[in-house]
Amino acid sequence: MRAAAAALLTLAALAVAGCGGGTKSNGEATKTPAQVLRDVKQAAAGASSVHVAGTIVSSGQSIGLDLTMVRGKGGKGTLRLGTLSIDLVRLGGKAYIRGSDAFYTKFAGAAAAQLLHGKWLEGSATSGNFTAFVGLTDIDKLIRQLVTGHGTATNAGETTYKGEKAVALNDKTQGGTLYIAATGSPLPLAIVGTKTGHTGTVTFTDWNANATVTAPAGAIDLSKLGSG
Repeated sequence: MRAAAAALLTLAALAVAGCGGGTKSNGEATKTPAQVLRDVKQAAAGASSVHVAGTIVSSGQSIGLDLTMVRGKGGKGTLRLGTLSIDLVRLGGKAYIRGSDAFYTKFAGAAAAQLLHGKWLEGSATSGNFTAFVGLTDIDKLIRQLVTGHGTATNAGETTYKGEKAVALNDKTQGGTLYIAATGSPLPLAIVGTKTGHTGTVTFTDWNANATVTAPAGAIDLSKLGSG
C-alpha cells in the first residue's frame, strides 16, 4: 500500500490543473522552462483548494485518483490501485482510510475484511503506514514536486489543451507534456505522461472552490489497538 501510494505521488505530482482566466497572453510562451515553473509556483501558492483527478499506469499497475485538497487542513477522496480502492481523508495530523472489501482482504485477510466491512480506520498521518498519503493531500507538497520533479524541459510555445489556450512544456528526460494556462494566471492545466511504463493523464481543477474536510464518524483508532 505504501509503495503504491508513493508511486502515485511521484506521478500525480507532475500534474496541476486550473483555470487561468482572462484572454490576454500572460507571456509564458516566450519564457524559459525554469521561469515558467517559478511563475507556476507563485501563481499556485495562494490556492485555498484544488481537485485532482486522473488515471496513470506505472509499471503495468493502473492507479486512479479523485482527490480534493484544502490548504492548511488536508484532503479527501478515493484512490484506486488496480482492482483495489481506498477512501481517504487526512485532517491535520490524522489520516483515515476505508478500504474496499477486496482491499481489506488483501492486506488483512478474509476474516478481518468481514469485520472491517464499511468501516474507517484512523491512524497518524505523521508516522507509520499512513504517512505515504500526506503528499497526496497537501497542496504545497504537490506544487513543490511539480516544480522540482522533472527532467530537461523545453518550452514548445503556445498551443491548446481541450480548447483552452495553453503553453506546453515538454519533458525530454522523463517524457510527457505539461500544459499551462497561456492567459491569465499561469496555472497548469494538465500533464500527459508518454514515457513507456508511466502513461496517463492527471488534471487539477476547481482551484479555490469552497471545499471542506471533516473527519469520518466512528473510525477505529489503530493506536488504541496497539497497531498505530
